[in-house]
Amino acid sequence: MNSIYKLAKSVLFRFTPEQAHHIILSNLDWATQLGAQKLVTRSFPENPIEIMGLRFPNCVGLAAGMDKDGEHVTAFGALGFGSVEIGTVTPKGQPGNPKPRLFRLIPDEAIINRMGFNNVGAIQVAKNLQSARAFRNRGGILGINIGKNKVTPNSEALSDYKKCMDRLYTSGDYIAINISSPNTPNLRDLQADAELDKLLLGIAEHRQRLADENEIVPIAVKIAPDLSDDGVKHALDIIVKHGMNGVICSNTTISREPVEHSPLAKETGGLSGKPLMARSTEVTRMASEHLQGALPIIASGGIMSAQDAVEKMEAGASIVQLYTGFIYKGPELIADCSEAIAQWRDQHGR
Repeated sequence: MNSIYKLAKSVLFRFTPEQAHHIILSNLDWATQLGAQKLVTRSFPENPIEIMGLRFPNCVGLAAGMDKDGEHVTAFGALGFGSVEIGTVTPKGQPGNPKPRLFRLIPDEAIINRMGFNNVGAIQVAKNLQSARAFRNRGGILGINIGKNKVTPNSEALSDYKKCMDRLYTSGDYIAINISSPNTPNLRDLQADAELDKLLLGIAEHRQRLADENEIVPIAVKIAPDLSDDGVKHALDIIVKHGMNGVICSNTTISREPVEHSPLAKETGGLSGKPLMARSTEVTRMASEHLQGALPIIASGGIMSAQDAVEKMEAGASIVQLYTGFIYKGPELIADCSEAIAQWRDQHGR
């Protein structure tokens, strides 16, 4: 790990996780404008890949959840991310769940969060994303992760996704449909066959209406690692059926089996980080074998090293996303993963 980031981390980890997150985001823009990111990471060659009809400059992206309101896209791009997925964004702004709602399991290199889609809402996010133009002009790919408000019943969920699409359709390069967070009551029920079929049919029809005046924007669907194997396959079949363009494997897990020894294991919310790696990679491999190339897979969950990133590619991923590994290992992990994936792709003719 970069010695400067190691020192910074030792200071940041004295604050609560949410305080540390705020400190980082509050200082990220000016730090990257001054070129200070060069102290904690390194430049590396482009290694472009085309998926979902988009050219990604490298295979390492930032997962949703870090920049919920889309205020720091260009700064994250300056750290080396080829793609940045912001959100989750809901139609109306909401505060999320009561604090504390974010917990570090340091010995396990893990995080438990029950943030609850805290964000400023789709209208303000669309305004914020005007600052992402510099990142996109350099070739960076912007994803917008959308979900439903907490107070919206599942029977009306489609309306919330459509409202987000109306506000944000032309603001990014792809849209990610979040139906897999464990922190919005009953949201994961939308992954069930009938519910998912109805939701994605409506989303596909609404995209077509929006595309009549704009280009068709790719849509990826983010699934949970806690689905049964059959549940994963059924969901994939429905995602393909309705013309979605990608799948994200996977969101956080509600399982505590890998960290049952931890005093924080009783905290509710989604578990991310190293303990998620095995199941998330298993879901990626299962999705790859089932899809047989029908859709690209964005692999997210548990990547803490370059070797982990390569393992995701070997399981069938097209690109990977970082979140918890970025927090524990620092920005240098971006370069490590990108270089390792580039070497792996070269060796395998990908």
